[in-house]
Amino acid sequence: MKNKKFEKFLKLYDYSLPSELIAKKPASPRDSAKLLVYKRKTNQAFFDTFKNLGKYLSKNSVLVLNDTRVLPARLVVKKPTGGLARILYIDKNKNLLEFLSDRNLDIGSKIEINPKIFFIVKNKVGGHYFLKPSFSINKTFEILEKYGITPIPPYIKNVPLSEKQLRKEYQTVFAENKGSVAAPTASLHFTKRLLREIQKAGHKIIYITLHVNLGTFAPLTEENLKKLKLHTEYYEISKRSTEILNKAKKDSAPIIAVGTTVVRALESAVNNHSLSRETRANCLKKLNGETNIFIKEGYKFKFVDGLITNFHVPKSSLLMLVSALVGRKLLLNLYKKAISKKFRFFSFGDGMLIIDK
Repeated sequence: MKNKKFEKFLKLYDYSLPSELIAKKPASPRDSAKLLVYKRKTNQAFFDTFKNLGKYLSKNSVLVLNDTRVLPARLVVKKPTGGLARILYIDKNKNLLEFLSDRNLDIGSKIEINPKIFFIVKNKVGGHYFLKPSFSINKTFEILEKYGITPIPPYIKNVPLSEKQLRKEYQTVFAENKGSVAAPTASLHFTKRLLREIQKAGHKIIYITLHVNLGTFAPLTEENLKKLKLHTEYYEISKRSTEILNKAKKDSAPIIAVGTTVVRALESAVNNHSLSRETRANCLKKLNGETNIFIKEGYKFKFVDGLITNFHVPKSSLLMLVSALVGRKLLLNLYKKAISKKFRFFSFGDGMLIIDK
């Protein structure tokens, strides 16, 4: 695809946002965030508060949430020259750790947090460095918890929160499985009280895991569009959660994904090749693995019926995913309405519920 054609495609998903509407911290309490509700079948939009989410859910809805836990994945290290570098943990790779760095790191050099906690730079592939730590690989998360800094999205400037506050606020109240470098932000609106109210009203709450990586912030490329594939993220759905979700789908209970990460996991877990035409839309089969699914307009959803999500960055793959559910023009019109009502946008911003009934 030629560059001009690609730029024309991206422009279709562009919109203008006043900078003051980019949220720098979450609402307090969390469920006091604003909520835009869009009912697809009746083409109705409602404006409310997130704490009233339950009154818009169809009977016996099943909310699926991502229980990943954000790591304080950024480290400040001293180079042999005495200068400082900020490195960001990406993944474990056998006996090495994969990091990004805001400064060039020489192969073979020693970079340290302190004289006892350090790394040897072993290799560089693309922009990714592979480091051998002075500690056991199994202690990586422990080291990050002790010395790390919470990474926040690049579009949030001058955050008025301390590191201690960020570790609490940029984390869901049900976060459990460590592994993400970014939060599943649609879930940041939930409080424990709201979760109890939703269950008390007869709805189910199911947890799955998808570890969010930096690809969620990466600009869309021509290669993404050409291959219809995005960044790769690891997901896992327990056998028990799978049984409940497959039964709910069979019983025609609405499956509401809380966040685009949950959409990616659920839609990737439907293994079309091993199922008959009659049952393929009803079963989750691939319960763990990597997904690089690219959902955009024209995609036919196999498992998800509705979505709770935030307001996404212009020209992003996340905006395209939501467009696949409601249509691009309609979604951008809803965004305009939200802007006119001073909704707060992006990771710490307000929420949207998209449902059928």
